[in-house]
Amino acid sequence: MIPAMAAAALYTLFVWWFSTGAILWLDRRPRTTYGWSLAGATVVAVGATGVLAATRADATPRGAVIAFTAALAIWGWHELSFLTGFLTGPSAKACPDGATGWRRFSRAAATLLYHEAALALTALALAALTFGHANPIGGLTFLILFAARLSAKLNLFVGVPNFTDAFFPEHLRHLKSYLRRRPAGLFYAVSVSTGCALLALLAWRAADPAATTFDGVGLSLLFTLTALALLEHAFMALPLPDAALWRWALPAAEKHPAPLPIDL
Repeated sequence: MIPAMAAAALYTLFVWWFSTGAILWLDRRPRTTYGWSLAGATVVAVGATGVLAATRADATPRGAVIAFTAALAIWGWHELSFLTGFLTGPSAKACPDGATGWRRFSRAAATLLYHEAALALTALALAALTFGHANPIGGLTFLILFAARLSAKLNLFVGVPNFTDAFFPEHLRHLKSYLRRRPAGLFYAVSVSTGCALLALLAWRAADPAATTFDGVGLSLLFTLTALALLEHAFMALPLPDAALWRWALPAAEKHPAPLPIDL
């Protein structure tokens, strides 16, 4: 079972790296291409939803990988719809000067409201579709992605020591005004601790002598995905060039983004 688990981990690494780069590349294409990109992504997402329904009873390693991939395809639609500006929020205004507390939070939430609502509804729908069946990997995959992304967004809003704005396209530049560059605080520590607890739980379940090959592969996929989410959180605290991982997907002018000043 260990070779199958290792293969699942490597597959997760590759799909995470390549799919992120592919979405960034599509988002950097001329805006006249966005309609075609979203149309294609929509077809893929609808097909992926059908695949999740078809594989929810397939408790085999193959079924786990297919369900995992289908959930990533659906997630990719949400990412592309947001980065292209198709599904964001009712506001596209920068943070007002001097805004703090609830005023700052409500203005920030208005820039993402439709996107976050769509993610939450999709997470609930996929949980309802797959939970209680033999193969819930697709629903679990989307929930982990949703929780990790929500944690990352809240940490960027509260403030972290390190991040780059290289991944913000021009039409979403107003979002930079809601981010803070400052020392990591309690919320960051709680976020990372929660992620580590989930990682330990997945490892413990995978080490269960009663675990089947399906369990091992499925848990390996989820474990690696959670580890990557924690890596993304680590990038927020350490001065590591995370944008370099997807430099091939960025235009030349964006390959060397200037660091943002720290806000103490």
